[in-house]
Amino acid sequence: MAQREFTGRHALMVFVGAFGIIIGVNIALAYNAIRTFPGLEVHNSYVASQEFNTRRAAQEALGWTVDVKHQGGLVIMAITDDAGQPVRVASMQASIGRATERQDDFLPAFEFDGMAYVAPAELRPGKWDLRLQALADDGTEFTQRLVFYVAG
Repeated sequence: MAQREFTGRHALMVFVGAFGIIIGVNIALAYNAIRTFPGLEVHNSYVASQEFNTRRAAQEALGWTVDVKHQGGLVIMAITDDAGQPVRVASMQASIGRATERQDDFLPAFEFDGMAYVAPAELRPGKWDLRLQALADDGTEFTQRLVFYVAG
């Protein structure tokens, strides 16, 4: 049997094939990163930074602690004051979703049961974010992002 010779044409095919795979994978990853990008947190970061310390001090003065968990098909969010008593907020907006994609985001229908805010939600296992914006009775805005995990 005659041995085949490795020619310049073979080297070119190996070179083009290897870099073609690398470039194809990079394009696929970049496309998926852009497609699933959730967007901006704030429109003007400079303006947001100028108000940050004032908002933080007002929020900390409320003394609220927020705990969230998923149990039995329910998302349970407990807001307590510094004495450990449940807090009923004047108004609230909340969203639940994943940190890296928007397809699972939704607005839970929280109801206050006297101890905590409860909303029905069937969540897949993994890491979830709850983004909370609440208003205290005195008009103080309370904003927090809470991470919680759903067991598999």
